[in-house]
Amino acid sequence: MSEGGKTYTIDVNHVTRVEGHGRIHISTRQGTVETVELCITEANRFFESLVKGMQPHDIPWIVSRICGICCVGHQLTAIKAVEAALGIQVSPQTVLLRKLLTESQFIQSHVLHVYFLAVPDFLGVKSVLPLAKSHPEVVKRALRLKKLANDFTAVFGGRMLHPMTATLKGWRMLPKLDQVQQVYDRLRDARVDLEETIRVAQTLTIPPYERETEYVCLRHPDEYALYDGQVVSSDGPPPVPAADYRHVTNEFTVAHSTTKWSKWHREAYFVGALARVNNNFDQLSPNAKQAAADLGLKVPCYNPYMNNVAQVVEIVHCADHCLELLQQVLDTGLTEEDISYTARAGRGAGACEVPRGVLFHEYEFDENGRCCKADAVIPTSQNINNIEQDMKTFVPQMLPGMSCEELTLHMEMLLRAYDPCISCSVHMLDVQFVD
Repeated sequence: MSEGGKTYTIDVNHVTRVEGHGRIHISTRQGTVETVELCITEANRFFESLVKGMQPHDIPWIVSRICGICCVGHQLTAIKAVEAALGIQVSPQTVLLRKLLTESQFIQSHVLHVYFLAVPDFLGVKSVLPLAKSHPEVVKRALRLKKLANDFTAVFGGRMLHPMTATLKGWRMLPKLDQVQQVYDRLRDARVDLEETIRVAQTLTIPPYERETEYVCLRHPDEYALYDGQVVSSDGPPPVPAADYRHVTNEFTVAHSTTKWSKWHREAYFVGALARVNNNFDQLSPNAKQAAADLGLKVPCYNPYMNNVAQVVEIVHCADHCLELLQQVLDTGLTEEDISYTARAGRGAGACEVPRGVLFHEYEFDENGRCCKADAVIPTSQNINNIEQDMKTFVPQMLPGMSCEELTLHMEMLLRAYDPCISCSVHMLDVQFVD
C-alpha cells in the first residue's frame, strides 16, 4: 500500500457484523481504481434439492431453515407458492395472522440490524459490546424491543425461531387471545422506545454518497406491501405477478462469487427497506412518514447508506400497523378452520417481502403430489450486484480524501447498510447424483 501515491490493495477477508462470509477486494494504482470486487465465499446450499420428493405440507418446515433470521419469510413464501401450485384458497383470518407473523419478523430483524450491527459503525466502535458501557440505555432499549419482537413471533408462530403453527390453508394452532392482548399492550407501550430509537438514528452521520439505481419491491393497492403484492420497479414498467418472477431476477453468475447475481432493466437493482420506502412511501403510516421527515429521508433517496434509516421508518410503520391488526384479532376472535387439502400435480410461485427485500419461491409437483422441482431467489443474491456497483462508483469518489483505513471502513459500512444475509444467497438449482 502506498498512501502518497494512492496505491492500495485492500483485502477485507472477513467482513464482520453480517450474516455469512464475504470478502471485499480493492486495488488502486497511483490514484486509479483497478479492481473492486465483492466476493461471496459461502459454500453452495442445497435446499432446492433437499425438498425434492417431499409432500407439499413438509416443504415450508424445511425451507424455513434456509435462514435463522428470515425463517418466517421463507416459510410463508413457500406456503404461498405451494398453495398456488395446488390451487388452495385461504381465509381472511389466515391472511390476517400471516401479516402479523410477517411484521413481527420485520421488527425483530430491523431492531437487530440497526442497533447491534449498524449503529456501532457510526459510533466508532467494533461491536455493540463497548456500547453496553458507554451507552447502556441504548443497549437496554435495543434488548427490550428485540425481546418484544421475539415474543410477538412466538405468540403467533408457536416459537420465536422457525415457527411451526402456520401451514397450508391456515393455522395448526391458533394463538391464545390473552397472549394477543399482552402483545398489543406491550407494543402500545413501546412507543417511548420507538421515539428514542428515532432520536438515536438522528444522531448518526450518514455518508453522503449517492448512486441512482433501480428500486424493486412488492406493491399492493390497499396497503404497504410486506405479505403480498405484485413486483414493481422505480423505472416504471407494469407490475409483474409473482408467477413471472424470473422476468425480474434474470439470474447469472460471475467468477468471483458463489452467489448468483440479478438484473432487470439496468445493470443491477436494489431490494430492501430503502426500495420499499422509495416505491411505497405514500402507504406508510403517518407516524412512519413523520419519522422519515425527522430523519431526513426524502424520496426518492439514492443513498444506500440510508437503508438503515429506512429500516427505522419501517419499524415504526410495522408497530403502527400491527396495533391495528392485533385490535382486529381481539375484536373478532379466532375460529378453528379446516386445513385439510388434496395433493395434486401443479406448479406455483409465491413472493413476500422479507427485511432484506423481495423473496421468491417456486415449487412443482408431479402426479403423485410429490415435489419434483424447486427454486428460491433470495434478496441478498438480488442485491449483491448492486452493492458491487455502488462500491465501483464510490471508491473513486472516496479515494482522493481518505486513508486506506477510512476507505476500508466505508466499504464495510456500505455492505452492512444492505443488511446482507450472505449464506442464504448461495443456492443451487439442480444436483445430479451419479452412481
